[in-house]
Amino acid sequence: MRLWPKSQVRQALVVAALLLATIAVLFVIFVDDWSDRSSFQEWADIFQSIVTILAIIVGGIFALFKLQAFRDFEPHLTISHKVSHRLIGDSYVHIDATAELRNSSKVQVEIREGLFSLQRISPTSDVEIESLFEETFIKREKRNLQWPTLYKLNAVWNKGELTIEPGESHRETIEFVISTELQSVIIYTYFSNPRFPLSSPMPKGWAASTIYDISNGQ
Repeated sequence: MRLWPKSQVRQALVVAALLLATIAVLFVIFVDDWSDRSSFQEWADIFQSIVTILAIIVGGIFALFKLQAFRDFEPHLTISHKVSHRLIGDSYVHIDATAELRNSSKVQVEIREGLFSLQRISPTSDVEIESLFEETFIKREKRNLQWPTLYKLNAVWNKGELTIEPGESHRETIEFVISTELQSVIIYTYFSNPRFPLSSPMPKGWAASTIYDISNGQ
């Protein structure tokens, strides 16, 4: 059974509380008028007013959810990469990739899980390229070209260990050592929304990828 995210549960509870409060107020007005109104037409007018007010409230709530007005209170990260490299020894290249996580939302963002990976673009054999092209553009089995993964690292932070305030940034740096034979790679980073952890059936979060040409700097 898939549970709702906590943010949506809180929003639903707020909406339900507002609706119940409105009904309570209308009920009090209805009871207060019980001794003052006796004609059927007057009761009909009261009932019509109540229905109209409730319809306006329900319509407003629906519009808020439809227009995703509550998204202002959802966490969001903007990720950018800074990559550099240098030759070490005679056969290896050291790469350092820094992911800058900027909190571009109006609420605090807590990071609990992340993923760093390095993928190879070049050199790639013609057979590999043709297979990737067929899967992505002909069979449509993939949304993007799935380049071979060289390294993959999962990162985990304890609760409260990594939090980013609105408007602030945090940097995470990862290092790779690769062969000088490699010419172009992809640095990919992903940070999960704590409300949708990596272990959930449909994880959600924020990702960024950067294509880096090593040969241009050697």
